[in-house]
Amino acid sequence: MIVRNLQDANKSQRRIVSDNWESTRLLLKNDNMGFSFHITTIYAGTETPIHYQNHLESVYCISGEGEVETCDDGKVYPIKPGTIYILDKHDKHLLRAKSDIQFACVFNPALNGKETHDADGVYPLEAEEVTA
Repeated sequence: MIVRNLQDANKSQRRIVSDNWESTRLLLKNDNMGFSFHITTIYAGTETPIHYQNHLESVYCISGEGEVETCDDGKVYPIKPGTIYILDKHDKHLLRAKSDIQFACVFNPALNGKETHDADGVYPLEAEEVTA
């Protein structure tokens, strides 16, 4: 059994901070579950271009408000607590936060832990592992 605490993980290598967001990776590839699980905060007033070409992601809103826009068709979907959006087709999208938004995110395949978005909003398929 694996047991972790978010507050403890926030004080470890599992917390990754970027300009627009921070993400605490509670479950990673080296846990051998086949997916990773993260608690991610998108900062208020930001727009983040994302295109997970190497991963599928499910995103559940815990708190905050914003919107996600799919780049291929320009559709805009509001995000508020209780909303889930699922990137089942490697959808290129823009994530906009009206307030700080906290998400629970699941990635398949699992992340190694130190991934950040490249210039195109992509996470690499393989990245440096978090060891703690």
